[in-house]
Amino acid sequence: MVHSLLRTLVKVAVASLIVGTILAHFGITADVLLKESGLSVERVTETVRELFAWALPNLLLGALVIVPIWLLVYLFRPPGPRSNE
Repeated sequence: MVHSLLRTLVKVAVASLIVGTILAHFGITADVLLKESGLSVERVTETVRELFAWALPNLLLGALVIVPIWLLVYLFRPPGPRSNE
């Protein structure tokens, strides 16, 4: 599973690099795209900060419930054959 996730992340990174190189060749930059869409770097930064300010407390609160439940299930599951994938 980790191998599949890592492979997917590498594919996305390579595709992003290729598309970014092509766009840069035509003079299209992140600043141009932001200006054309009516956004600014400051507004995007502020939105990301607001997103983290909302998500982080909720993530921690959920983890306080989910992690102990997962741990109990993991500890008390019956032994069985394990796959090597």
